Amino acid sequence: MIRPLLVAALACAGLSLTAPAWAAKPVYEPAPCVGDFGANLSRASCGILTVDESRGTGSKRRVAIPVVVIKALQPRAGQPPVFYLQGGPGGAAAAGAGRIARSPLAKDMIAVDQDWVFFDERGSGMASPLLDCGNVAMNDAGPLSVAAGETLKACGRLHAAAGVDLSRYNIREVALDVQDLRQALGYPQIDLFGASYGTSIAMGILRHAPQGIRAVVLDSPWPPEAKWAQGGPQLIADAVHLVLGKCAADAECHKRFPTVEADFTALAAKFNAGPVQGKARAYTQEDLAAFLMDAAYDDYGARHMPVDLANMVKGDFSALEAHRAERSPYFEGQHLTHLCKEEFPFEDRARVAQAGSDPIAALAVPSMTRYFEVCEAWAVGKPDPIDGQPQSSNIPTLFLAAEIDPGCPPSFAKAAVARFSKGQLFIAPNVTHGVSYASPCARGMVRGFLRDPTARVDGKCLEGETPKFAFDYSE
Repeated sequence: MIRPLLVAALACAGLSLTAPAWAAKPVYEPAPCVGDFGANLSRASCGILTVDESRGTGSKRRVAIPVVVIKALQPRAGQPPVFYLQGGPGGAAAAGAGRIARSPLAKDMIAVDQDWVFFDERGSGMASPLLDCGNVAMNDAGPLSVAAGETLKACGRLHAAAGVDLSRYNIREVALDVQDLRQALGYPQIDLFGASYGTSIAMGILRHAPQGIRAVVLDSPWPPEAKWAQGGPQLIADAVHLVLGKCAADAECHKRFPTVEADFTALAAKFNAGPVQGKARAYTQEDLAAFLMDAAYDDYGARHMPVDLANMVKGDFSALEAHRAERSPYFEGQHLTHLCKEEFPFEDRARVAQAGSDPIAALAVPSMTRYFEVCEAWAVGKPDPIDGQPQSSNIPTLFLAAEIDPGCPPSFAKAAVARFSKGQLFIAPNVTHGVSYASPCARGMVRGFLRDPTARVDGKCLEGETPKFAFDYSE
């Protein structure tokens, strides 16, 4: 549905998909809202922000950025709007704003007493140009086959040949887009809410264009000094071991699966030696790494993990087969323009393989390493050394971290908050990636913090909300 919505939105706005008109300054034009907003449609207003693709170069290429503003149900006087920063990189916000507005997030947190602004970052969602590469086998563990890697290389060359300046789809440019949007909408101040890689975008805004930022919420923080590929395999393994350790400590889970961790570790070693044959097909170590990454990210996936892994030990790979059909919905080009410029130039490709001492970590080494090969075909330009350095700030910032997270573990948040003089950190026990999505308590904490960012946040409810990790034994 992404592409039809893109065509409809930009056509209604009078904008061309192939050759956006050049203008000297950012332009914001109202446009019809597309998507299922349900009863919230009356509170939604939409538009298109058009900005230079390559600021300061004289290029006449323009970027069209879809925007959705959802008005507060019970607005509080003096409260600035909240800009929602999508994760990924390569996710979309405006395209899913209607769904978000109908979710539990909206009931407890989004557009309750502050307006919320959603936009598709340049290169993603309904933006134009759209840096998509089709249905490529990849997720946060990387390109999942040699063929996927070759497709992504060809995609990078194709976008460059079409005239896209791939060096301008990154955190710095998104930060400047946010400032252009803030000014176009007439907001003296805004708050930022970043989720997952959106937290890295938020920190980039604080670094490159902090004007008018009042307060920041970082849910599942990914700080700029974190290592995606270099540390990724071990992060996946750590999350799996954490879940299986909870199983060992749970009487019922341990009774059902007394040796699942040791048995699965042995199976991982077999996958590392070569493909393992199942009923439907042979499965690779990349298939298994991708499954573990997504399962550990997800509440249901983590709670069902002992069942799925025990079934795999018995030769039942139905969970792997189902996962193959549900791989990442990322806009791969935008995913790569960020990572190839902001992450991998500051990582050591040779050190990725050092995770191989843990068979579960070793599963992700080939796909994570493949990122470096793919990036050679993406003309993202020279990295800015500052983008690999830790960020500090005196702007009030709320950090929320999940105990179980294969991508953004609590250790990252602990290190980052120490550099924020007005930072507050809370770690949600027995919760997976995206704390505010799973926790009504956390959503209340976010609202309380944004009402008064200078006050101490009360996070006691987190301890009582999920005192135990409840496994799911359904087949």
